[in-house]
Amino acid sequence: MERKLEPAATSHNRAAFDGAKVALFVGERLVIMRRDDRPDIDYPGLLDFPGGGREGDETPLETVVRETREEVGLRLTEADMVWRRDFVSVSAPGWTVWFYVARLSASAEADIVLGDEGQGWELMTPHSFLSRSDAVPSLQHRLAVWLNGR
Repeated sequence: MERKLEPAATSHNRAAFDGAKVALFVGERLVIMRRDDRPDIDYPGLLDFPGGGREGDETPLETVVRETREEVGLRLTEADMVWRRDFVSVSAPGWTVWFYVARLSASAEADIVLGDEGQGWELMTPHSFLSRSDAVPSLQHRLAVWLNGR
């Protein structure tokens, strides 16, 4: 199993991050959400990964774990993470966002429950997500960075 993790959040970057997303593999496919179609949010109606904004003094890992549980009902642990990296935020210049890749067994599909955000969810191959014109472009880029580096 791949276990190459970038450095964890430390006190010097803890305050400078805006949020975290996770490319979550359930078996060989990714959990993909369709964002709400509202004009007051970034990327309305596009395909997205679980994750979102930081609350309080959360670490990047705490943010992505909480958001994944709220959005799709899955409980991630640090042991599920196979990669992480910070990127410059597209929507908040001067801030960073964290991008994780995590793996769960295919049986976790039975535990997926859509939360209060998003129009729905589906499982999709990485290639399919990368080729979609209706996906969040920065997430396509981040997934490609991981795929090209492993």
